[in-house]
Amino acid sequence: MLQGSLPISQIPPSIQYLYLSNNFLTGFENSRDVLPWPNLQTLDLENNSLQGSLPIPPPYVQLYRVKKNAFTGEISSLFCNLSSLYVLDLSYNNLSGKLHPCLCNSSQSLTALELQSNNIGGTIPDAWAKGCSLRIINLNHNQLQGRLPRSLANCKELEYLDVGYNNIHDTFPLWLGTLPELKIFILRSNGFYGAIRNIQTNCTFSNLHIIDLSHNNFSGDLPAECFQRWNAMKLFGAKKLQYMMDYNSGILYSITLTTKGIELEYERIQDELIVIDLSCNRFEGEIPEVVGNLKGLHILNFSNNVLSGHIPSSLANLTDLESLDLSQNKLFGEIPPQLAQLTFLEIFEVFNNCLTGSIPHGSQFERFPNNSFDGNPGLCGRPLSKACGDSLPIPPTLTFEGNQGLVSPFEFGWKVVAMGYVCGFVIGFVIGQWVITKKQDWFVNTFRIKK
Repeated sequence: MLQGSLPISQIPPSIQYLYLSNNFLTGFENSRDVLPWPNLQTLDLENNSLQGSLPIPPPYVQLYRVKKNAFTGEISSLFCNLSSLYVLDLSYNNLSGKLHPCLCNSSQSLTALELQSNNIGGTIPDAWAKGCSLRIINLNHNQLQGRLPRSLANCKELEYLDVGYNNIHDTFPLWLGTLPELKIFILRSNGFYGAIRNIQTNCTFSNLHIIDLSHNNFSGDLPAECFQRWNAMKLFGAKKLQYMMDYNSGILYSITLTTKGIELEYERIQDELIVIDLSCNRFEGEIPEVVGNLKGLHILNFSNNVLSGHIPSSLANLTDLESLDLSQNKLFGEIPPQLAQLTFLEIFEVFNNCLTGSIPHGSQFERFPNNSFDGNPGLCGRPLSKACGDSLPIPPTLTFEGNQGLVSPFEFGWKVVAMGYVCGFVIGFVIGQWVITKKQDWFVNTFRIKK
């Protein structure tokens, strides 16, 4: 519950570790720009209300974390002189300006660069040096533009790359597929465009656990070649009770995923979580059968594209699948009954497609709400109110060649009516003639016109 300014003069100069996170501090005594503690190794001021420009730490600081404050201004070039720094976390502030290329040059010591949720603009510098030690780069929710720098391929230790919610305009970075440790790859809500094809044999993304390409302008067919090479997604059943993290810095990886149109923040990610989100693009063609080989998948989202064809029955192989969203496409045919075997499936969305036939029977499918199937007039069965077989069957047509000895009731009824009409006309005509000739006086008196 500490409040007010940080009393720098009352802290001994020999201090090495200073942890003041989760308080209500608002600033520094005497508004110092450079901190006067030459032996300081760790500075943790996370989650306060600190304002003004970033304080410059001493040159040998190793961990600098000021996440969730109200710092403003640019990131000073003096941060490039911190030769021992391995964690720089400036996320969730109001920082602006551009990224200095010198930050890329200092990446040989830096393992975690967290700058998400600021107002940093310009382009990402193309100066990431060989020997880059970064494991985490998080630039999510900024104003970055231009292309992804090709020198990022020098960061061979990179496990986590998030550039979501920026204004980056580029094609899919196939060249990042050479990174052997990349587990989490987020390009969400940018201006990426074009087809994902011409995969080289060395561009495998073989260790990928989570990929989010949603809300971009990718087009063409779904990248079946990629799916075949994402080997880490093919593993399942290894229930590791641990979270993804950078063990050098102690930073737990976190992501934001969209489920049923709601963004959910995962502050911790289990090591076994496997996710593919390619929603809200312009992918077309059919869903490749090879998706069924990614047996470790927990979340699969292909919604809001232009996909056509049938839902592949191979998706029934995804026995760990918890969420499957294929809504807002042009898929047709029946929902494969094999999907009823997915006993962990909690979310199933296929609304606004062209699907027909009976909804698979199974405990999971009967629990899904009606709106999961809306916009498919040809679907029937539970949980919909439309039962299969409600429409009346069309009676078979009787042909002369195949049914010469058979007469339909409808045809027989018309013949009886015609025969009765003819007989009645003949009998009435005979009686009429008899009345006119034999009872002429009665006929004239009854039907004559009176003046």
